[in-house]
Amino acid sequence: MTIDKTLPMRLAMRQEGDKWNAYVAKPDTMEGAIWIGSIALRFIEDDPKREKAFLALMRDAVGDIIRDITGHKPTWSETRAAPEHERTKG
Repeated sequence: MTIDKTLPMRLAMRQEGDKWNAYVAKPDTMEGAIWIGSIALRFIEDDPKREKAFLALMRDAVGDIIRDITGHKPTWSETRAAPEHERTKG
């Protein structure tokens, strides 16, 4: 199953200060987003394997939430850049 864009949530990843944070967010806004995890950038900046591992962990976490609601665990096939209005500054 792929993520249905009508679902009321998505995984949103944001670089904030010295951390890479993961949130469960509404499809079109960060308003009301719920933080689910973070990792210090120094642990992933020069290690793509660690970055992928952290992203996989956060996808699994959100997938579990979606499975609990819908009965189906999603598959993840695309990564999209955040809309300009959602991007962190600095």
